Amino acid sequence: MSPRGVATPDVRERLFAAAERVVDRDGPGALTSRAVTTEAGCAKGLLHAHFEGLDEFVAELCLDRFARTAVKARALPGLAGQGTVARNLDSVVLALFESGGPALSGLAMTRPAAASRVRAALEGGAPGFTAIEEAVTGYLEAEQGLGRVAATVDPGTAALAIVGTAHHLLMTSRPGTADPRAAMTRLVAALVHA
Repeated sequence: MSPRGVATPDVRERLFAAAERVVDRDGPGALTSRAVTTEAGCAKGLLHAHFEGLDEFVAELCLDRFARTAVKARALPGLAGQGTVARNLDSVVLALFESGGPALSGLAMTRPAAASRVRAALEGGAPGFTAIEEAVTGYLEAEQGLGRVAATVDPGTAALAIVGTAHHLLMTSRPGTADPRAAMTRLVAALVHA
């Protein structure tokens, strides 16, 4: 536990990682500000000192994870010609499912204030599914130019199918259901080998 009055380094990330562990271990219903700060080993009021409340915290956590995945996605075109197309796409798309992704996304959507914050941020230009879709399209176009993706594949449509399916699985997966990553891997393979 951090002593009172001592700065906690990387507060946001420490709290975000703690929230992911709570959700992974105990499910989305267990996510409370107290559970997060206890898991992070910090003062109980730290979350509220940095966020207006749990809704803002959940929204910021989702937006942070979308942004991380968008950064990975933007690097995709630079991977054209390296590795396999399916593995390169999987590395980006499956990142959305790491660390409780489906549970956290579902949690954000069940909290109207958090969902509203996420929607407003995405509409305001925060990186999200659209940025990932654009990067996947650019990557598929680059691979198509190298002959590693068939000319019959429409990169924009394939990217929409990949990102749309990821979105669907994030919103509908629940603890105790089949791991959505296997379905994503099969879809990516089917699309790039069409």
